[in-house]
Amino acid sequence: MAGMTSSSRPLLNRRLAEFGTTIFAEMSALAVQTGAINLGQGFPDTDGPEEVREAAVRALRDGRGNQYPPGPGVPELRTAIAAHQQRRYGLAYDPDTEVLVTAGATEAIAASLLALLEPGDEVIALEPYYDSYAAGIAMAGGTRVPVTLRPHEGSFRLDLDELRAAVTGRTRLLLLNTPHNPTGTVLTRAELAAIAELAVERDLLVVTDEVYEHLVFDGEHVPLATFPGMRERTVTIGSAGKTFSFTGWKVGWVTATPALVTAVRSAKQFLTYVSAGPFQYAVAEALALPDTYFTAFREDMLAKRDLLAAGLAEAGFGVFRPAGTYFVTTDIRPLGETDGFAFCRALPERAGVVAIPNAVFYDHREEGAPFVRFAFCKQTGVLEEAVKRLRAM
Repeated sequence: MAGMTSSSRPLLNRRLAEFGTTIFAEMSALAVQTGAINLGQGFPDTDGPEEVREAAVRALRDGRGNQYPPGPGVPELRTAIAAHQQRRYGLAYDPDTEVLVTAGATEAIAASLLALLEPGDEVIALEPYYDSYAAGIAMAGGTRVPVTLRPHEGSFRLDLDELRAAVTGRTRLLLLNTPHNPTGTVLTRAELAAIAELAVERDLLVVTDEVYEHLVFDGEHVPLATFPGMRERTVTIGSAGKTFSFTGWKVGWVTATPALVTAVRSAKQFLTYVSAGPFQYAVAEALALPDTYFTAFREDMLAKRDLLAAGLAEAGFGVFRPAGTYFVTTDIRPLGETDGFAFCRALPERAGVVAIPNAVFYDHREEGAPFVRFAFCKQTGVLEEAVKRLRAM
């Protein structure tokens, strides 16, 4: 039989057996089939700054990056990343030894986990979590230990006592995401200080996914690496896609100590080796844009957050107003629903809108069953039409 070996052994190795077609592919296909507005997958429906796009075209025409770029990334981008970390957060990184360019944040996460974990090591992640976390831990042979963010007074919050209790003698690494996808939670300075104290006390490595750093609406973004004892044990991950609305370019990065960067690069070089040559030069220019760009970008997304959140509330959803990211998590129980999967699969036909069931981001599926995520990184007119359809549902 095609697709089977003579021994009928499954082709996919058992570590990845639980990871099939992603929910994003399924729901995007439903959007196409039904003509629904896709508020499921988190990608903008317009391009980012024209001057950044033209910088990529200029690099292509000038022959910069059309062949293999340097393994760690082009010097211009590594210098720009280091300058960004210094300017925004007072974090000093050597662009030659402490910065690594990756094929988006997803590769940075995978390479970090492959580099830093031994089989059997435990990794604590904040549940719900971006689905690539679970796959990356599995590929590295690690064991994921979820600590669940739970609803509290209109947002999802971390229980620090639960986090401390999850650390065992087998814990190697904390995998954090703030601002947090999908809940929109932004960890506070006090919470981050407690996490830093725990990491130092238990001698843990930390990988922090900070790709939504420029999309904080309430509170502030504070990199974990700024806390005492954390710079030497933290791998910080950033990305151009979310901040500049060029998600297809797949330009991400890692900043860390030389030893940690060397470890991550050792894994990364056998994944993509290099990628996105001309786009790296364009992102270098994007990171040097004036503060007015980042302020306007945030204010535009804030207005869209408020538009969609208000519309969802008027349509009868329970709404958790996100402090960051470009996603709104909703509770469907006020609508008389309890199964997010069934709700999202029916929603394109019922209302002409696509969303994502949050349960896919949980190990404890029952915890996420009544929650559904909508993305608001779309044109205002698209969001207004989606709200109109949902109200009429």
